[in-house]
Amino acid sequence: MMARTFSVALLLTLAAASQSSAQARLDRTRIPTPGKSPALHVPAWTHSKLANGAELIVVEKHDLPLVALTIEFVGGTSSYEPADKTGVAAFTASMMSEGTKTRSADQLSDAQQMLGISIGAGVGQETGTIGFTALKDKLQPSLALLADMMLNSTFPDSALERLRSRAVVSLTQQRDQPNTIANNVFSMVVYGDDHPYGRVLTERSAKAVTRADVVAFASMYFRPGRAVITVTGDVNPRTVRGIVEKELAAWPAGGERPTFSYPAPPAPKSRMIYLVDKPKAAQSVFAFGGVGPPRNTPDYYALEVMNNILGVLFMSRLNADLREAKGYSYGVRSGFAFGRGPGAFRAGGGMVSAKSDSALIAFMKELKGVQGDIPFTDDEMKQGKESLMQSLPGRFASVNGLAASVSSLYAQDLGENYFRDYAKNIDAITRDDLVRVAKKYIDLDHINLVIVGDRASIEGPLKATGIAPVQIVDVEGRPVLVP
Repeated sequence: MMARTFSVALLLTLAAASQSSAQARLDRTRIPTPGKSPALHVPAWTHSKLANGAELIVVEKHDLPLVALTIEFVGGTSSYEPADKTGVAAFTASMMSEGTKTRSADQLSDAQQMLGISIGAGVGQETGTIGFTALKDKLQPSLALLADMMLNSTFPDSALERLRSRAVVSLTQQRDQPNTIANNVFSMVVYGDDHPYGRVLTERSAKAVTRADVVAFASMYFRPGRAVITVTGDVNPRTVRGIVEKELAAWPAGGERPTFSYPAPPAPKSRMIYLVDKPKAAQSVFAFGGVGPPRNTPDYYALEVMNNILGVLFMSRLNADLREAKGYSYGVRSGFAFGRGPGAFRAGGGMVSAKSDSALIAFMKELKGVQGDIPFTDDEMKQGKESLMQSLPGRFASVNGLAASVSSLYAQDLGENYFRDYAKNIDAITRDDLVRVAKKYIDLDHINLVIVGDRASIEGPLKATGIAPVQIVDVEGRPVLVP
């Protein structure tokens, strides 16, 4: 015991001495030299097509005995979900774990636990996915289980009713959540009911979905003609192809990729404040913006840099002003949705209710600033570009990051050289480019200013700014008649 006590004491003494010595050598008057920027190593991959029409991508990464398999489907709710059945895609994806022709829900769960995997499925606005991450020796049985869920799900009525009840409860709760209200009203104001980008799940649409709708959606949607299968990890491309062909042999050919031909968004309206009353709210939630460009715009790289400086970096113009300098908010951001159609530009965050008018003025100043009123500095240009370029290597650090990155090249038609050319394209952007795209895509004369907050205390000050008229709307964005 004495020897052990002595050795611990000695170790503590040596550690303290070492720390003291390090502190003595550290010159705190000098800014530490930054480390080397991460190097980008774009991996090689194989790309082929299966007999049923699905594309197969295999990316080798042999540092760990892991493999990620993802099937990404081109097209999502905006292309395939009926307008009066909003929610059927989400119900379908959730119900794929509720039982198949040969396994109950409990048996599916047990099988995944035995394999050490979790098969996840989802259908988003313009893509859908189903996949898993597994140890490499569990690839084949894991894919067999995924195939059973994708091709043989029974979609029991009891599961649909349970999920529907849960969705209705969630929707009821969301009607009292300012952030959700702001999201829904913004979509409605910018795109309206007739555009897929403007649709949101409602209690009415959730109740309209039947089991027959779910079965029909699954049969129509999960087709190999629109599938990109990506396998990443400690694998051999030839072996992978054999496994995929064997386990997906029962997946019949069919399915086409959507054209993404969306209806035109509503004509832009004059600048307006759309105020949703949230009595006694301590914060006002801002959602400002309008229709932006599609992902294939030639201005993509200029918009990435401009928006990085405006509202993505921690010390972006919006966050540095409204959070750090003025203390109006815990965080402010901006972004472009970049859909296959005209995704929205949006900026916003939660503001101290009493400062709603001042925050609105500050917001408009910063949005006008990137259009040339406040010139971009050398430091902003450097940070705006380098943060984008230096974040790219991290996308290839894990098997899942690799799978998502390489799959996106084919699912979004980005081109096989996208990552190799990314830094060059970002670095080529000039100050004039940033001002040009800010003027082109941030339309301040027609910007939609959605604010959810305490009408009694903020309506008068908002009107007094003179920035825009105030229209009172409900939680679905419908005008409210007020005295």
